[in-house]
Parts: sequence; C-alpha cells; structure tokens
Amino acid sequence: QAVNADAFVEFRVLGKGGFGEGCACQRRATGKMYANKRLNKKRLKKRKGYEAALVEKRILARVHSRFIVSLACAFQTKTDLCLVMTIMNGGDLRYHIYNVDEENPGFAEPRTVFYTAQILLGLEHLHQHRIVYR
Repeated sequence: QAVNADAFVEFRVLGKGGFGEGCACQRRATGKMYANKRLNKKRLKKRKGYEAALVEKRILARVHSRFIVSLACAFQTKTDLCLVMTIMNGGDLRYHIYNVDEENPGFAEPRTVFYTAQILLGLEHLHQHRIVYR
C-alpha cells in the first residue's frame, strides 16, 4: 500500500545529520510511533549521497533484529527522501555516556558489558546477512 507524508504526524527532532534530520512520528491509522529519517534531496545531490541513501534503504529493509532498527516504509516528498524506521526508546548511547551524570561521565562495567553485547549482536546479525557496515 502506498504511503506518503500525510500518513504520519511528526513530533520532535531526534537528531540531525549531514543530509537531514530524524524526527519521531506517529502513524495516523494505527497510532504506532516511528522514527522518520528525512534526507534532503538537494543535499544528497550536492554531496553525491543518493547511492548511499539507496544502499541504506535496502539494508534496513533486509534487517530484522532486536538490536538494529528496521525499515517500516519509505516515501518521498517534493524536498525529501523519507525512511520510516522502528523507533528505539531511550535515546542514543552518546547522550547516556556524557549527559546522564555530567560529573561522572561513562558507565560502570556491567552496563558497559550490556551495551557492548547488544552492539556485537547487531553486528553479528549484519554479518550473517553478508552486510559490512563502514
């Protein structure tokens, strides 16, 4: 079924990158929350990023792991390419390392082992599908 920007209500910005930004969004029909990565077409063209965006879309569509976001749908607007993905609650790891306790940055060893194991399981899943990331 075709999906467009009208199918979602956007909320706050989750992060910004070189080609655009990611926003939390909600599917109007179901109420389910997602992350919408909007890639600006002009920036993609100027920085020759179209192929990388298409590769990312193909990889996200193939991956189904608890430790990696997966693609729910993709569409384009007049100005953006949009990748709508499952949302991971809790924020990014960098935020937790530096901002949760500014006087004592970093994690205790058990928490570090926990996050490291999740990252390794995600990488293992990619490698099982013959995907090498950066």
